[in-house]
Amino acid sequence: MTQYWEGSSIRLRAIEARDAEAHYRFNQTDDYGLLDRMYPPGSLAKAQEWADKQTLAGFEDQTYSFQMETLDGGDLVGGIATNHCDPRVGVLSYGLHVVDGRRGKGYAREAICLVLRYYFQELRYQKANVPVYSINEASKRLHEKLGFQLEGRLRNSVYTRGEFSDLLWYGLTIEEFRSLHGAYWR
Repeated sequence: MTQYWEGSSIRLRAIEARDAEAHYRFNQTDDYGLLDRMYPPGSLAKAQEWADKQTLAGFEDQTYSFQMETLDGGDLVGGIATNHCDPRVGVLSYGLHVVDGRRGKGYAREAICLVLRYYFQELRYQKANVPVYSINEASKRLHEKLGFQLEGRLRNSVYTRGEFSDLLWYGLTIEEFRSLHGAYWR
């Protein structure tokens, strides 16, 4: 029997102190600029400090950082973190990343569906709004395939790698999720 936090190829789990080295390596890659901005190189000690702090973080303000690990070997392949969770209105956002070399295998799709199932089914949220940088073609395709609708564009609102790009806002309602991803609804 599948556990609640498992899909067909990944499980979601909490951040552990042992994840620091993987995050340190990720922070050294060039594709980190697609997430937020290009940061100066960080130390392993700083990544360890962050991981140690995250291991003690609870479900505060209904936000949470999950790690994606494979079912077949427990390899860390990415993470997804909820943010801007508003339980009164029932709207949340999230950000995610799959490490280079592990993309295109459906891990991000599964992680999104597992997280949305939890927020929609257990916490009574009714909508997910997701910011996507217009330079991130893979994220745009992923969210459109999942049924998210492009709801807005903030022109020249992101600056990374020496250029401005647009911030796109995608949205998916609970009704759309149930209709398109009924296998996750139980």
